[in-house]
Amino acid sequence: MGHSNMSKINNIIIHSVGNKVNQEKFCLSKRQLFVNDEIKQLLNGYFLYPFKSPEYFNFYHDIDINMNEVFTCVSKIFNNPETLLKQSINLAKHLYEQSVHPKIKGGEFYTVYFKDCIINDETVDAIGLFKSENKDTFLKVYPVSDGFEIESEKGININKLDKGCLIFNTEKEDGYIIAVVDNTNKGVEAQYWIDDFLHVRQRKDEYYNTQNILSLTKRFIKDELPQQFDISKADQVDLLNKSVRFFKENNNFNLKEFAHEVMQDSEIIKHFKKYKAAYEHDFETNIADDFVISENAVKKQARSLKSVIKLDKNFHIYIHGDRNLIERGEDKKGKFYKVYYHEEN
Repeated sequence: MGHSNMSKINNIIIHSVGNKVNQEKFCLSKRQLFVNDEIKQLLNGYFLYPFKSPEYFNFYHDIDINMNEVFTCVSKIFNNPETLLKQSINLAKHLYEQSVHPKIKGGEFYTVYFKDCIINDETVDAIGLFKSENKDTFLKVYPVSDGFEIESEKGININKLDKGCLIFNTEKEDGYIIAVVDNTNKGVEAQYWIDDFLHVRQRKDEYYNTQNILSLTKRFIKDELPQQFDISKADQVDLLNKSVRFFKENNNFNLKEFAHEVMQDSEIIKHFKKYKAAYEHDFETNIADDFVISENAVKKQARSLKSVIKLDKNFHIYIHGDRNLIERGEDKKGKFYKVYYHEEN
C-alpha cells in the first residue's frame, strides 16, 4: 500500500476553503509551508495513517479525462513539481466551486508532494490532497508559581483525518491509481469530495471484481432466487455460506467453477449467468469471469452475507455449516424448524 514508512513529505501548501453558498471566503497561501522534522513526522502520520483500505480509484470524465480538473492539475505537478503552488491554488478554487451544499464545513486544504511511495511493488511519487473540517477542543494544563492553570484551545486532532486522497504517479492513461478517505457524515453533502471534487470511480482490479461478484451473488440469492424458484430460507442461507466458503478457500475466481460448486442445479446456474449479464447492464459495469480473489474484499463483504434466519421477533437461527442438520415443517401449533446437533456449548 502507498503509506509505507518510506513515504516522505517533500512539500506542503495550505489554503483555507470555506463554503461558497454560505458566503465564506477562501484564503490562499503565497508560499509553501516550512516545518521542522518533528512536525513533518506528525503530519506524515496524520496524512497517511488513515489509508488502510486496499480499494483504489481512478479519475474519469464522461467526455474526456483532460476535462477532469483534479486530473489535469496533478498531471501538471507530476510533469513539473515547480508548479505545485500554482496548481494547488487551482485545486483550492475548484474545491471552493464544489462546496455548495449548505452543510459542507469550511476548513484547511492541503496539497502535499510525497517522494518514495510504494504501490503494487512500484516506488513512485504521489500527490496528497487533504481537508480538515472538524476541530477538537484540547485542554492545556500548565504550572504557575502556586499551582496549575488550565485553558482550552481548538485544534486539529492528528488522529482524525476528515477527507483525503493519495494520487500515485502510475497508470496515468487510466486516470492514475488513487486511494481515498472520507470520514465525515454520510449525507448528500458528503458526496462532494469523491464525486464532485475528485470525480473518481472504483479501479477495475481484483478488489473491484471480488466485491462486485459477492454483492451480485448476495442479491441473486436473497432477492432473485425466491421469485424464480421454490427455495427455503435454509437453502438460501446454505448458498450464502457456500459462496463465502468458495471465496475463502480459493485464490482464483472462475465463473464456471463457482456456479458448478455453489449453485449446482443447472437451472439455477443458467439463471445466475443471465442475472450477472443483466446486473452488468443495469450498473454499466463489467465483472470479469476469471480473476484473482482479493482477500481484503472477501473480509469486508463477508460481514454483510449473514447466514441467519429470522423468525418473527422471537428467534434468530445462525447457520454456519451443514444444511442437512436443519429441517423445516408445520404442525397444528404452527411452523417449526428442527435442528440436530451433537453437543451443546
